[in-house]
Amino acid sequence: MISLLLDILSGILIIAGSVFIVIGAVGLVRMPDLYTRMHAASVIDTLGAGLLISGLMLQAGFTLVTLKLFFIFALFFFTGPVATHALAQAALGEDIKPQLDEDRRDRLDRSQTAPADGGA
Repeated sequence: MISLLLDILSGILIIAGSVFIVIGAVGLVRMPDLYTRMHAASVIDTLGAGLLISGLMLQAGFTLVTLKLFFIFALFFFTGPVATHALAQAALGEDIKPQLDEDRRDRLDRSQTAPADGGA
């Protein structure tokens, strides 16, 4: 009974991880600029691979393979977001601007220069 439950749970995690990886890969191709593509890649890294590796750890049981999978999971979990952040900072440093349908900076500048009491 426990074995069946572990098989079902690991199957759900593996399928969910695979779905997130496919969605992230489609997003990687379809997104318009560097920053949104980095977001899609980080979804693949952390959520997709994390769920997939978690499902594989349940499937492996308590073995040396599980320990190795845990180390791979920790590597993805800690290095993926850091690498994405470093890449975004490097892109900003090179003046690569995000592609926006609407530039909200004008509204922000107007709201900061407007009188606080509404002009009265």
